[in-house]
Amino acid sequence: MFSGIVQEAGKVIGFVKEKDIYNLSIECSSEFISDLKKGASISVDGVCLTVKDENPEILRFDLVEETIKRTNFQNIKTGDNVNLERSLKMGDEIGGHPVSGHIHGISKVISIDKRDQSWDVKFSVESFMHDYMLHKGYVAINGCSLTVGEVSNESFMIHLIPETLSITNLFQLEQDSVVNIELDQNTIIIADTVKKYLDGKS
Repeated sequence: MFSGIVQEAGKVIGFVKEKDIYNLSIECSSEFISDLKKGASISVDGVCLTVKDENPEILRFDLVEETIKRTNFQNIKTGDNVNLERSLKMGDEIGGHPVSGHIHGISKVISIDKRDQSWDVKFSVESFMHDYMLHKGYVAINGCSLTVGEVSNESFMIHLIPETLSITNLFQLEQDSVVNIELDQNTIIIADTVKKYLDGKS
């Protein structure tokens, strides 16, 4: 479980396929990997991945084809910045919202309005996501817990503040950039429960 509060942006230093497994290597700060154990869970651009090494000097992960197909890792390359967050410990403050690291789909940047210090970013929305995108609700984009702005049938808006742009890799977004989307699980449960109840009443 994660909070959606990105701790730092790491740099991809290797991404290669060996047989049916993709090997991903990421460079990050010594503070981030301090006391990290083999098998620990790390959110990488919102995707929950398992650490391969005990007390690593760099982060190394194995990925399967299904993960590549469902996420923006299909476009990842050496030199890219990725958002990183270690899993929560009991008692940790949740500054964002509960995030599982299980990606529901991808979205594409439609437009970016860069203001003096903030950005308004419009993203495409797949049809199955629409019922779970609520104005002022939560969504995780590349692992960042964010509040949904305007919502239409084909898009949703996110307002990015300077803090988010300075800490995460969202400052690299441009038109047609592809991002990972995790919907808010509480919204999914409520929306699906109401739909089942109404379907049963009809």
